[in-house]
Amino acid sequence: MSTLHFEILPPIKITLIKRFYKEHYTGTKPKSDDLIVTAYESHTIVGVVRFRHVATYRLLTGMAVAAERRYQGIGSQLLRYCRKEILSATDYCFAYQHLESFYQRSGFTTIPIDELPAELKTLYMRYTEQGKSLIPMHYLANNA
Repeated sequence: MSTLHFEILPPIKITLIKRFYKEHYTGTKPKSDDLIVTAYESHTIVGVVRFRHVATYRLLTGMAVAAERRYQGIGSQLLRYCRKEILSATDYCFAYQHLESFYQRSGFTTIPIDELPAELKTLYMRYTEQGKSLIPMHYLANNA
């Protein structure tokens, strides 16, 4: 297996990410103002995670690994890179229930809905009212 390389994607390359999501995580709509981190192997994107700006916070969203590369630790390595390079106390995620422990291993802590900043709480409520079963989480570096 070759080595993974990580990159904070320049907005000009957003087309590459749109194509990746279309193949591996449909329904996701990356925007050029998102902070996007990619995992490459042999010049091919094998994983991606987006951070959406919501007021003064960032919401980790749209994490995806190429279908044929799942369960090989790519997502964990991607989050390890993010922990080292970009994650801070202003980062949150809404995890699917089956991924709660995955995000906990990367420094996210499950929090009560009432502890979400107002802007994120509104977004969380909208998602859950659509039937999505999500858990609010907050990144705390000392938990990593």
